[in-house]
Amino acid sequence: MSLTPVPRSPRPGLAAPHTGTPTVSPVVELNVGGEFFTTTMGTLRKLPGSKLAEMFSSSAKACMDSEGRFFIDRPGTYFGPILDFLRSGQLPTQHIPEVYREAQFYEIKPLVKLLEDTPKIFGEQVARKQFLLRVPGYSENLELMVRLARAEAMAARSSSVLVCAVRKEEDTVHCADTLRTLEANKTSVVKFGPWKAAPEIRDLLDCVKMDIEAQGYQVSYECYSYRGKAASYFYTFLFTWW
Repeated sequence: MSLTPVPRSPRPGLAAPHTGTPTVSPVVELNVGGEFFTTTMGTLRKLPGSKLAEMFSSSAKACMDSEGRFFIDRPGTYFGPILDFLRSGQLPTQHIPEVYREAQFYEIKPLVKLLEDTPKIFGEQVARKQFLLRVPGYSENLELMVRLARAEAMAARSSSVLVCAVRKEEDTVHCADTLRTLEANKTSVVKFGPWKAAPEIRDLLDCVKMDIEAQGYQVSYECYSYRGKAASYFYTFLFTWW
């Protein structure tokens, strides 16, 4: 008696090997960060070479939830716009920075490029970030400001950090004496600049405030209470804790 080989079933949701007969792209259910989606394997694999397509390749190791849905440990709120783009080319109109971040993660390059042309992302990525790249030690100075503020926060409602911002090289001369006096008084000063870009000191200060607030801190700034030629270069950042 001869035995007829039983074909091996493909993994749930993944297409069987190509046999020469056209097949309908299977429907799959997804659990993305606790939110559920239904789509086709063809949609998920629409952009070969993307991380999303690779997640659902036949060689990828699938992660399933308790109900048998494919699980992706990413924010589900912003996955819907990714699917909409893959289905119909529709661009998101809300939560653009968050969708942009997820499009980068999944390596949906056409969507990333289109979002980079929107005013919101263009302004952040091309204008503001390119300016900050020309401010020496910007990121390190932000970290220093937070450390100084936290060091003074014990049993206090607020703490302050003194900042010196100098746009042009020649302006450093005006600050030299004041910096020496503050150093002699053991007053910490975080110094920004000089930089070779058009934005003014106020623009830099707004960037500092924006980036510290993005970390979850409540912060404001004002002119440092100092009289002299260097007064326009010194500012106090106030961190409010409660």
